[in-house]
Order: sequence, then structure tokens, then C-alpha cells
Amino acid sequence: MDSRLCRYGVISAGLSYSTSYSAVPSVPNSSFSSLKLNIGNSPISCFSTQPDCDTNTALSDSQEQYNSTENLSGYASCNSSLESSTYFHQSSPSVDCRRESLLIHSDGTSYIEDANSSHEIVYTSQELGTALMAPDGANEVTNTPQTNGQRYRASSKDCQGSSICQPRTTFVSNRTQSTEAAHVEKRLTEIEDLSLQSIPPGNLKQLLIACAKTLSENNIDKFNMLIAKARVAVSIYGEPIQRLGAYMVEGLVARKEASGSNIYRALHCQEPEGKDLLTYMHTLYEICPYLKFGYMAANGAIAEACRTEARIHIIDFQIAQGTQWVTLLQALAARPGGAPYVRITGIDDPVSKYARGGGLEAVGRRLMALSEQFGIPVEFHGMPVFAADITRDMLDVKPGEALAVNFPLQLHHTPDESVDVNNPRDGILRMVRSLSPKVITLVEHESNTNTAPFLPRFIETLEYYLAMFESIDETMSRHRRERINVEQHCLARDIVNVIACEGKERVERHELFGKWKSRLTMAGFRPYPLSSYVNSVIRGLLKCYSEHYTLVERDGAMLLGWKDQNLISASAWCCDG
Repeated sequence: MDSRLCRYGVISAGLSYSTSYSAVPSVPNSSFSSLKLNIGNSPISCFSTQPDCDTNTALSDSQEQYNSTENLSGYASCNSSLESSTYFHQSSPSVDCRRESLLIHSDGTSYIEDANSSHEIVYTSQELGTALMAPDGANEVTNTPQTNGQRYRASSKDCQGSSICQPRTTFVSNRTQSTEAAHVEKRLTEIEDLSLQSIPPGNLKQLLIACAKTLSENNIDKFNMLIAKARVAVSIYGEPIQRLGAYMVEGLVARKEASGSNIYRALHCQEPEGKDLLTYMHTLYEICPYLKFGYMAANGAIAEACRTEARIHIIDFQIAQGTQWVTLLQALAARPGGAPYVRITGIDDPVSKYARGGGLEAVGRRLMALSEQFGIPVEFHGMPVFAADITRDMLDVKPGEALAVNFPLQLHHTPDESVDVNNPRDGILRMVRSLSPKVITLVEHESNTNTAPFLPRFIETLEYYLAMFESIDETMSRHRRERINVEQHCLARDIVNVIACEGKERVERHELFGKWKSRLTMAGFRPYPLSSYVNSVIRGLLKCYSEHYTLVERDGAMLLGWKDQNLISASAWCCDG
């Protein structure tokens, strides 16, 4: 490939440099086998196709493993004091995972025991890429190839007598405001019904809420008594509520002592080795479908919106390791009309360098390797800048480009009007609207913790993360060290921040989809319906995990949940007029 079509640059503090490659960076042979193994097991983006084995060797050097993805919101933490806290008592309960489930090994590798489900993910994901890149009318949504139908029938047979079944799918009418009001009312009712004198023995959930209630009332004596009971009951080796309770107790104590921000920073300061953090994030990626879901939905919308464009510019507001774009680039390279020219502007905060095992230059090298391997011209510009500091001029949008803007579990970190009178959250959306993008994609936590008062916010966090911890139980036994690492390094820091911090120090500020819809509508966007074909592929993915995962379609968005708790929303938007 012409070196002029394969280049990257990184901009920082007003300085920039760029590098051109005419060949793939050399990769030590020692990294080949692990790359082939792990990427093959991880459907890592919209199409979830696994790149050819030969491709995998070009994705990493000896210090950069490509088998990991960003965690739920760029989580990064360290060896927390939680691990050595005296009140975490090891209990004996080790439960067997489902027989037909994802199994995680101590070396970080994994596989899906149900071979039919595994093959189905790969097949339908590859087909998705083909369908979205094909000329208009070449593939109708309702015309699924016979081989795919045969795979679904085979999988359905396997589901009989198995816990792996078709996830529930619900179609909800346009009632965003009433749904959000009902959500708030539910939390208020839980608070009103709480009586400190009626906590059933052994009900840790109610005990934790009682601790939060006494703290919100500044009843410190009562709080100290209740928190002492809670400390005895929690355990990082126990049931989901016990494990979650361990981190929530830590957050409550930090809030009482006004040390929440200190703990939040402490959980970030003693960062684990880069390879260790990547392993934790990769494990989370494998055992839960949350990240796969977001990647599939966003990439599917971008591929569909830009299917006939000759020049595509993707602005990713949280590029992390760049993992999301692997199979999208592969699909674009195989487009019947020829590969487009792709520019990727990768934004990530300046403190996330260690989470990648290097700076944004590492992302550039990975994307350049993909460019060379797939035969698609790719240009990468890295911007280690906080999202709120991004300006229109920094993005260098050029005439003739189809612009796609991606917000992957990131926008909730940007303050809104409740924190900053300048309202950077809506400001970013208005700035993006001024660029006239072809499509923007938004993946966010379906949780109401932004402006909620402390007690409702505590209950909201409890319900949200309890569902997530329960879903982790489905695929990884409680005694596994890998599970403890995932929960501690990828989730605990955010839990503590939501509970213990206020004002600008509380950076985990989630909003429900209804609120995001209002913000985007006011900024001048309208929903861009996600492809029903993409939705069907995502439902196929969920079958490989558990029947308890749910997929709700609402107002053009998709909501992924666990049982009756929605967890992640994915939506796409285009300019209104």
C-alpha cells in the first residue's frame, strides 16, 4: 500500500507529529499464538467477525496485546484497600457455572462451551458485515440465508433443557417521559417503605439502604451501629449482594469521613501493570455482553449510514485501545464498490495512557497494521484531551467527508448544567451538531445518578450494580481470583465515586435514555433507527450467555438488561433538517 494512505499523528499541548508507514510494524513471533487465540474468541465490534489469523499477527508488538477492550467507562484502578480490609471474610460458597457457558481460565483465555452458540456468533457476525456493506436491496432483512436458519434451528434444539435460550425482547411504545417518571417514583417508594426497625435478619440489601438512610439524615451514631453490622455481612467471595455490599460499605464510610475523592484517586493511583489491567478488562469483556452489545450497535449504525461514502471520518470520543474499529474496517475494506478512505480521530483523556499499555501512538500503530493487512487507506489522529476541552477547530473536519461521531460510555463523564454553569455536556452535542455529522452513536449506562439526591442515588446504584454482579455470577464462579480482579479493578472505583463524592469530584453521572434523548433533540438531532438486522444479530449474541439477558427496543434505541433491570442503552442519531 502507498505509504501516503497509511499514516497517523498525535496532537498534544498544541504540538503534533505524524508518521507514515509503508510496511506493517514488525511483530515478535512470541506474540503470534496468543493473539490468534484471544481475538478469535472475542467478537469485538459491530460485526463481531474475527479477523483472519494472519491479520492478528499485525496488531501488536511485544508490549501491546490486542486481545483486550476498554472497560465499561474507561475504568482504571489499582490494588484497593478493599482487598486487605479485615471485614472481608472468605466464605466457602463456590457455585458451579452453567455447563453451557463462557469459561474463563487462569491465563486469561476463554471459550464458549456450547460449540453451536460459538459458531453461530461468528457466522451471523460475518454475515452482518456482508449484509450492511452490500449494495442496496442485495440483502433483505427478512431473507436470512438457509445456512444461518439451520444454525438457529440447531441452536434452538440445544436450548431445550438448557439455560441458554432466546432472550426476551420487548417492543415498547414512545413513552419516554412516563417511563422515567415511573423509574423515579419506584425509588421514592422504596425509601418511604424503609423502616429501620423492620429490617429482616439476613437481609443485607435492606441493611445497606438503612445505612445510607441514616447517613443522609446525619444520624452518625445509628450509622456507625448499622455499618458495623454490614461490615460483618459483606464478603468479596460471597453472593452478588455481599460482594457489591463490600464496595458500597467502603463508599458509605468514605462519604461519612468526606474522603470519597481521596479513595477515588487512591483506586486510580497505584495502577496495576498494563498487562494486568488489560487482562481484567478482557475478562470482563468475555464474561458479559455489555461491551459487545455497544460495539455492535454503534458500528452497525455507522456502517449503514456510510455504506456508499467514498471518504469517512470517524471521531471517537473514547478511543481507548481502538478495538472497536477492527471489524468495521475489515467490512469496509470488503465493500463491493471498493474500500473508502477512512480517517479516525481518536480522543481519550490524558490520564488513560497506562490503560492502553502506551500512548495514543500505540493505537495508531494498531490501526496502521490493520490498514496494511485489509488493504484499506486509514489515517489516524490521536488527541489526548478531555472531551469537554475539545473545540470544533481541533477536529479538522474536511469537506466531502461523511462524518460519524462515536460516544462509547463516555459522555456521562462530562459535567452538565448541575455541575458547571457552562453545561459542557450539552455544549459538546451542540458543537458536534455544527459539524453536520452523517450519524452519531451513543452508548450509555441506563442509570439515573446524575442529579439524583444521595439516598435515591444510592438505591439506584445498588439495584444497577447488583444486576451486573448477578450477571457475572452466571459465567464465573465466586472463588475465582479473576472475578475478584474484574469487580475490584473495573467496577469498584465507579461505585465508590457515585456514593462518596459530590460536585465536580463526582464524575460518574449517568442518565436514563429519556434524558439523553431530550439533550440530543434539543441539540438538533433526531433518532436514526438501528437496523433490525443488527438487532437480530445482537439477540443471537445474547443467546450464548443467558436467558436472563433482555433486549428492549424503545424510541429507536436498544436497551440491554439483566432480568428486569436495564443496564446499557445504545442509540444512533442524525441531524434534524
